[in-house]
Amino acid sequence: MGAVTSADPTPAGRTPAGPPPRLGVHATDDGVEVGVLAPHADAVDLCLLDPDPGSPTGWAERRVRLDGPDLGVFTARVPGVRAGQRYGLRAHGPWDPGAGLRYNPAKLLVDPYARGLVGEVDHGPATYGHVVDDALRGDPSGDPDPRDSVAHVPHGVVLDRRPGRRGAGEAVDPAANRPHTPWTDTVVYEAHVKGLTVRHPDLPPHLRGTYAALGHPVVVDHLRSLGVTALELLPVHAFSSEPHLVDKGLTNYWGYSTLGFFAPHAPYATAAARAAGPAAVLDELRTAVHALHEAGIEVLLDVVYNHTCEGGLAGQHLSWRGLDSAVYYLHDGAHPAALADVTGTGNTLDFRRPEVVRLALDSLRYWAEEVGVDGFRFDLAVTLARGHGGFDPDHPFLVAAAADPALHGLKLVAEPWDVGPGGWRTGQFPPPFAEWNDRFRNSVRSFWLADPARAAHGLPEHRVRDLATRLSGSVDLFGRSDPPLTRGSRASVNYVTAHDGFTLADLVAYDHKHNEANGEQNRDGSDDNRSWNHGVEGHVAADSVAADIVPLRRRSIRNLLATLLLAAGTPMITAGDELGRTQRGNNNAYCQDSPLSWVSWDLAPWRRDLLATARHLTALRRAHPALRSPRFFTGRAGPGERPDLTWFDPAGSAFTHERWHDADLRTLQMLRSVGDDAVLLVVNGSLDPVDVVLADDRPTTWRLAWDSTWEHPDDAVTAELNGGLHHDAGTRAALEPLSLRVYTA
Repeated sequence: MGAVTSADPTPAGRTPAGPPPRLGVHATDDGVEVGVLAPHADAVDLCLLDPDPGSPTGWAERRVRLDGPDLGVFTARVPGVRAGQRYGLRAHGPWDPGAGLRYNPAKLLVDPYARGLVGEVDHGPATYGHVVDDALRGDPSGDPDPRDSVAHVPHGVVLDRRPGRRGAGEAVDPAANRPHTPWTDTVVYEAHVKGLTVRHPDLPPHLRGTYAALGHPVVVDHLRSLGVTALELLPVHAFSSEPHLVDKGLTNYWGYSTLGFFAPHAPYATAAARAAGPAAVLDELRTAVHALHEAGIEVLLDVVYNHTCEGGLAGQHLSWRGLDSAVYYLHDGAHPAALADVTGTGNTLDFRRPEVVRLALDSLRYWAEEVGVDGFRFDLAVTLARGHGGFDPDHPFLVAAAADPALHGLKLVAEPWDVGPGGWRTGQFPPPFAEWNDRFRNSVRSFWLADPARAAHGLPEHRVRDLATRLSGSVDLFGRSDPPLTRGSRASVNYVTAHDGFTLADLVAYDHKHNEANGEQNRDGSDDNRSWNHGVEGHVAADSVAADIVPLRRRSIRNLLATLLLAAGTPMITAGDELGRTQRGNNNAYCQDSPLSWVSWDLAPWRRDLLATARHLTALRRAHPALRSPRFFTGRAGPGERPDLTWFDPAGSAFTHERWHDADLRTLQMLRSVGDDAVLLVVNGSLDPVDVVLADDRPTTWRLAWDSTWEHPDDAVTAELNGGLHHDAGTRAALEPLSLRVYTA
């Protein structure tokens, strides 16, 4: 135990009269006000920490006993505490694991509301509330561990973010220059802070892999040229790696293991900011957000409120478990108490509790107001809407997030599933939430990859009708609302790849996952990839006898990318897909903080061509309102206009009911129209070439704007020389196997 002193927060030992302190530790003119939720605790101490080389732990500790609890909250106003002070919490109470109570004052706890954190979890035995051996084995219902954890866990740091006291970051207000991009114009780019920038050769070395790099002109220019309007960052909340990964020499690279819902992850900051302390780390992130806003790019955060880094019952004792496990975590209701896990991580935060709902909402407001972010993607969002009867679309959290003034106008995106009973809920979240559309992912992959792979072996393929539903905005999923159809196609966040799964380049090069580097004997990761290696597994060298499949692989990438960017809905690109990034077949690279996961900016010619194609497709999307309609299509026409959506078969005839159910048909034409703007998408999902009669119900001269057989958009010049780019409706056009064309009127 280190040098310990104690003092009352006031001479009388009571919190002075006035409004109750907020949760967390907040700077005041003469000290700090403190609020800690711990309803079942007997007492809570604020522990003020200072380095002490002469102490066994290396830390001198002054403990301040808080008053309470009042409605479950312990409070105090403590004079003399200044910004920069390190602190933690110790909670006293019953050690009764059978009842879900695990109080152990030997463990220094991270304040759930800490705005800044320094240090890392060292994953040794001292970080466990129950006794474990050196191999971290022990009985979680056994005796409490007496070892002090002060030197083994992160410490909170007091920040003073009041106006006029923010220091270097005062002049930057990223909330003031938000772009407020309409959903109809939004193109999302999902990226990892480090992975996006750590290998970029044009960034100064000291900025690579940091928050500061995100706002550097080199990165901003790439995003703008690609047509990106929203940068969605994988978790930047402070997080900790799981012990089993540390034991293997790996880390939780993605960051879905939250340690602090209010503190930025410090390792993503520059060395200079880390040395200056948590306030500088926060200001670096704020400055990057401000710079992105100046370029017209919104910033969305992937947030993980469904679970924490503490793991299952046998996990570490770092914060919420030590303050009130029975309140924060979802239990099974049995005795002895066991955690209910609907997240697959060992624990689940209990959103049936108002206290947990409040924690999440307070965190969202903080990132919206202090950091100025433009929205949030909610990991395993079904967990956040689980009531006593399961998923509830009218859950208090969803209602509060939709109605909160601080979140008004921000983009809210649900990952609409978890791993619990009834966990798949795509299309069932209320407005204003948008949702990741896994049906889009599966349908597009099946049409362009899995189905042709089956056909190559003489097996039946799927019909075109499911792809047509996804191209037109997935009304079957997102049209169900009260009143119907109000959400519109913008509610569908379309994606073909994400951080979780194969990259776009790997989808066309691997039939099977190759996750051996993760140390789980290739058991981890999905087996439902709907990919196609085109006949050979993995990389194919230019001098290989199989080299003739490489152009077809590249065409398949372009087919997938075009379907994503030209479909109705909100497209999401995964960072590096526009550059042909590979993870060498690893479809679960969550623990690979290495070049395997990082974006490579060393571009071979075909990768440069792919980047040019991606830019061309996003430019087409921007240029044509028919590709960005916010409403579901009706098939009806306004006065003097085309119907907003019409489907045609290869002969140029309107689709009939029977044609939609034709198992042999893999070619269709989709005509979308808004006002005077019309776009014709012609899709051939067959392994054979097909002649198509270009469709329209009026005299039209179509211009070929793009063909997926083109390696580069400049191939349009060759096409013009070989037969022209302009063709009248009714003209016969020859489509190559597995190809997609875009015509504009």
